[in-house]
Amino acid sequence: MLYTEMNKEELTAEKALLEEQYEEFKKKGLNLTMARGVPAPEQLDLSINMLLHCLDGDYKSKSGADCRSYGVLDGIPEAKELFMEMLGVGADEVIVGGNSSLQMMYDTIIRAMQLGVLGSEKPWCRYDSVKFLCPAPGYDRHFAMCEALGIEMITVPYKEDGPDMDEVERLAASDESIKGIWCVPMYSNPTGITYSDEVVRRFANLKPAAKDFRIFWDNAYCVHHLTNDHAHLLNIIEECKKAGNPNMVFEFSSTSKISFPGGGLAVICASKDNIDFIKKQMAFQTIGFDKLNQLRHAKYFKNFEGVTEHMRHHAAIIYPKFEVVLYNLEKEIGPLGIGKWTNPKGGYFISFDSLPGCAKRIVELAKGGGVVLTGAGATFPYGKDPNDSNIRIAPTYPSVGELLQAMVLFCICVRLASVEKLLAEK
Repeated sequence: MLYTEMNKEELTAEKALLEEQYEEFKKKGLNLTMARGVPAPEQLDLSINMLLHCLDGDYKSKSGADCRSYGVLDGIPEAKELFMEMLGVGADEVIVGGNSSLQMMYDTIIRAMQLGVLGSEKPWCRYDSVKFLCPAPGYDRHFAMCEALGIEMITVPYKEDGPDMDEVERLAASDESIKGIWCVPMYSNPTGITYSDEVVRRFANLKPAAKDFRIFWDNAYCVHHLTNDHAHLLNIIEECKKAGNPNMVFEFSSTSKISFPGGGLAVICASKDNIDFIKKQMAFQTIGFDKLNQLRHAKYFKNFEGVTEHMRHHAAIIYPKFEVVLYNLEKEIGPLGIGKWTNPKGGYFISFDSLPGCAKRIVELAKGGGVVLTGAGATFPYGKDPNDSNIRIAPTYPSVGELLQAMVLFCICVRLASVEKLLAEK
């Protein structure tokens, strides 16, 4: 029976039953964290041979550079080639950095703030205000970065195929203090949406008021498919070239969830002119990144086919976990009409929307029962979900057995918070 069709007496009886189940669950003493999209230990083990005899005393790249020493600011050729095929860019359109794409994004914004970007009349910090468009629900660390740097965030809603492009186009064209937009275009965090071809083309054809506007294209999950029936994403750099806006996009990616989050490779991709400009700025920041790690990755994966095969092993580990979450939601929440959720083809998250006004209570109840979730509101700028309904579920780290218990508790919490909300409205 739909909760919304229950009368006060039925809701009260349901609440008493759920409270009893919740108290019994608290006695289990669970201690699980599902707050972030973290690979499980079994996933990290997949790449462990990269650390064992991978180099075997050979420390030179095919260009002849000694990877133990200084130099090669933009990355050794072998490492570039891995990303060139993965992202569809040329050798002069990519810089291979350290282990964190998030750090590369942060550094890129800091340089823009202090030094400007290609085509800037002045550094961003010299404008009266700097604003970013932020499709939401989105990646909380993007928003935290803006907030820390004093960049004003403007929320843009999502549609089924990506951000509301009518709103993106209107806002970008209306205000030259809007300098950028955050995007997670494939298996978006947390919705799992992949931008449609139309959305990508509309991004490439934007006519922003700011001449130094940039699209921050965080393509974190470009090869993170759950099954062979996976999504496809247009190449934003190529589309920007076609549209006559070759310099408008910075694309980021990494191997954080391919090899090791603490020891992978990250990249920034952009037009050759952008890359040349960035390299001049970076020359004051570093002499070069960890080339031994670049060489390890290149020797271990060999080519993009090696990466693709490796990702099938990742999918075999995490796909059953997504199935556990979706099965429990369908069984325990679906028939009651108190929530909706995404069914992504890849990525690391499932986005759940409760009845309005229930998300914070659900997260609070889950924590009381021993399961820590991402804070309610975290997927919106300034941590403010206007409907208090969105919760990001991150199923990758717990074991299947732990996840089964966590989802039983989660569904109890959703039901209890929903009953409390509906009773308060009677």
